[in-house]
Amino acid sequence: MNFPEELRYSSDHEWLKVEGSVAYVGVTDFAQSELGEIVFLDIPTEGESLSKGDVFGSIEAVKTVSDLMIPISGTVVEFNDELEDNPELVNEDPYGKGWIVKIEIADASEIDELLSAADYKKLIGK
Repeated sequence: MNFPEELRYSSDHEWLKVEGSVAYVGVTDFAQSELGEIVFLDIPTEGESLSKGDVFGSIEAVKTVSDLMIPISGTVVEFNDELEDNPELVNEDPYGKGWIVKIEIADASEIDELLSAADYKKLIGK
């Protein structure tokens, strides 16, 4: 299981990759493995301003549907359109081609509240 050191993690199993004033958000390798085969993502929040912990969409696997929580406050500026036709990218490359949304960061200080890779591994018992 992969946990890139440069990312930050939420206790809800999302990851955050910061690039200047924007951040990419996706689900962790652990989360996608627990969910199983991803078949659909519903992200109705493009253009919306969200607060840390708000639901920004849902992810559907063969046997379950789970809410996605935004790990920091911001505005959803882009949904990964590739996931519309290829939701399995979340399973195949959760930290690369499987990113879900890009957000404009509202409060950079919230990044410091997220988990490091080592802390996230402890959280999930790895």
